Amino acid sequence: MLVLPGIIAYALFPDQVKEKPDYAYPTLVLNLLPTGLVGLVMAALLAAVMGAMSSVFNSASTLVTLDFYKKIRPEASERQLVNFGRIATGGMVLLGLLWVPFIHLLSAQLYIYLQSVQAYISPPIAACFVFGILWPRLNGQGAISSLLVGFVLGASRFVFEVLDKTAQYKSGAIRWLVDMNFLHYAIFMFVVCSVVLIGVSMMYPAPDKKKIVGLTFATVGEKLDTTDVSAPHLAKETKLEHAMNVVFSLALIATVIGLWIRFR
Repeated sequence: MLVLPGIIAYALFPDQVKEKPDYAYPTLVLNLLPTGLVGLVMAALLAAVMGAMSSVFNSASTLVTLDFYKKIRPEASERQLVNFGRIATGGMVLLGLLWVPFIHLLSAQLYIYLQSVQAYISPPIAACFVFGILWPRLNGQGAISSLLVGFVLGASRFVFEVLDKTAQYKSGAIRWLVDMNFLHYAIFMFVVCSVVLIGVSMMYPAPDKKKIVGLTFATVGEKLDTTDVSAPHLAKETKLEHAMNVVFSLALIATVIGLWIRFR
């Protein structure tokens, strides 16, 4: 949904998109939709942005309040937790506004900026998730180590990339770090985090089987020990449902590839 409108805009309005790539989506909306729908689409876009920001701030403030503030002050009342959550939300909004002027230091194109920041955050999470559901031998020590290494690698690239706009580093190692394409650096991070995840996990005992029941492919069919017999249970996927999921997934992939070929 993010990539295809840009490809279509480049195919239909190459001159405008080449000059200002960030205007690809507005160019499509203003040139292809009738007047009434333009306002409706813009209103929906603003509502989506507001909803996304609201969920992000709410989730982040809840995380800070319950996982940090409540651990420090376990005797805090509900009113104190709510007030601290509001303060945390206000602080995050302020930090977000203060960061806006620095966005152009990473890229003049908003989409590349968003993708590059995501590339510095996602690889360690992806490594823990993918290997975690595929291999039951991995443990918490390996996951934490992988996430910390990924955080250091991503933060280092991010900081040096921002500072390089003014400092212009000459060191070969730093130049290699800064000049590498951000997508290639994401692959590099994924490989390093995967090696750390596997290596550290092998240094510690395997996790208790009860802790990973239903969480990996190898243990997905095993039952959890529960005391609440009235709790609802999800029905197993039937063969027909599995076949339909596979068919629709392949259809989605074929559609994306077809649209890319058509508008490349």
